[in-house]
Amino acid sequence: MRLSTEQQQMLAGEYGAVVERQMRLLVRLGELYQAEHMVNIGSAHISGVSYKSIGDPGLEFLEDIASQGAKVKVVTFVNPCGMDLENWEELGFPKDFAAKQKRIMQAFYAIGVMKAATCTPYLVGNLPRFGEHLAWAESSAVSFANSVIGARTNREGGPSALAAAICGCTAAYGLHLAENRKPQVVVEVNAKLRYNSDFGALGYIVGKLVQNKIPYYTGIGDADSDNLKSLGAAMAASGAVALYHIAGITPEAAAMSTAGLDIVRIGETELRAAYANLNTGKEPDMVMIGCPHASLKEISHIAQTVAGRKLRKPLWICTSRITKDAVTRMGLTAIIEAAGGKIVADTCMVVSPIEEMGVKTIGVDSGKAANYLPGFCKQNVVFTRVDDFLEG
Repeated sequence: MRLSTEQQQMLAGEYGAVVERQMRLLVRLGELYQAEHMVNIGSAHISGVSYKSIGDPGLEFLEDIASQGAKVKVVTFVNPCGMDLENWEELGFPKDFAAKQKRIMQAFYAIGVMKAATCTPYLVGNLPRFGEHLAWAESSAVSFANSVIGARTNREGGPSALAAAICGCTAAYGLHLAENRKPQVVVEVNAKLRYNSDFGALGYIVGKLVQNKIPYYTGIGDADSDNLKSLGAAMAASGAVALYHIAGITPEAAAMSTAGLDIVRIGETELRAAYANLNTGKEPDMVMIGCPHASLKEISHIAQTVAGRKLRKPLWICTSRITKDAVTRMGLTAIIEAAGGKIVADTCMVVSPIEEMGVKTIGVDSGKAANYLPGFCKQNVVFTRVDDFLEG
């Protein structure tokens, strides 16, 4: 690989032992994927943040590099952690879990990451530009950045994203290269998509069918950013889709040719079958919205719907701390809490220890959550549109 002078100095240990180890990891990955050089990145996003996911080994590793003075070189966000960092006790998170989770976050803060644990950094101040190179690890954020924004990132692992954050660069392979961003299969959609759950169901189907290929959608007449967030998250969960194109909607679609590609057709029958497959429970113990983290628009809709009413089931709306602060100033938190709901920051249902908190069946409108919860959290799932959970 061709390295710049600074990159060579990092590899030679001139910036310290931690930087040397991280640069060595990036070079080895680059060599594995036959990259010719590095690209500077605009930001990083690190996964593997919840104590539930990384345990004591991950905690010890992070505290070790923090103690050696490691610092990130670019704007760096981290994924949701395992609990609400401010209201964990009120919400019932275990004390021993909380103690370890706090230590993980302190280690991250010590190396300079932003104090915002979220899977949607693009909603809270880290919006990349078109064509910008990134090193993001959260699969739904990778999909959104590549597809909806047109930035360029591979689906990094937590360690490689951390290494890129510390070194400020990553190897130029995969989706960093224009020739690897071309569609590989056409998906013709002949079904009405009205809710985030519809887009999640579609993503669940397509992810299972295409695995890690790049789909090009036709037949989707309109979709807002929350719909696209749901679509990409579900494809990344049921398959490994890191980039998709939608005719007339996503920024790179118009420049792409689909000549000669295989065609997959999805209609109402397939969509209903996806709903059926994702439903493994009948009556939720509680409802959890926000996988990926809920946007201001989504929370506003919920507040308007439940205003002046009482919810049948406990409701958690998972979002970033920044978004929670905004909706609280707008008065939306008070409306939702009066109805029996909670705005829960910093975490989500997938990475929190909900199986230790007496919950066995969860209601969600997320295809990603519905796909992950049975395995990761031993939960039954009720999967439907959000408004079905909000009826009195």
